[in-house]
Amino acid sequence: MDIDEQPQQQTVLKSMEEKLRSKMQIDFLEFIDTSGNCGSSYSVTIVSPDFNKKMTLARHKLVNQILSEEIAQLHAFSQKTLTPEQWVKEKK
Repeated sequence: MDIDEQPQQQTVLKSMEEKLRSKMQIDFLEFIDTSGNCGSSYSVTIVSPDFNKKMTLARHKLVNQILSEEIAQLHAFSQKTLTPEQWVKEKK
């Protein structure tokens, strides 16, 4: 990774986190760099009560709309979207 790329990738990551936190109620948020630390691919886990009564497709569409500018800059983006109740069950 070029030295110049690292700050840009951190900016994208920070922007994604700030946008999600400003537009949704977030109980848990975790980004994992799945690109081997070059910052071009991320997997995100989002736990939010905003996902209640929404099917997976609607949840992903909501996240994709919020992060459309940032996702366009990435090679890959995967997401796991859970309600707080689903998160509790999954952690058991």
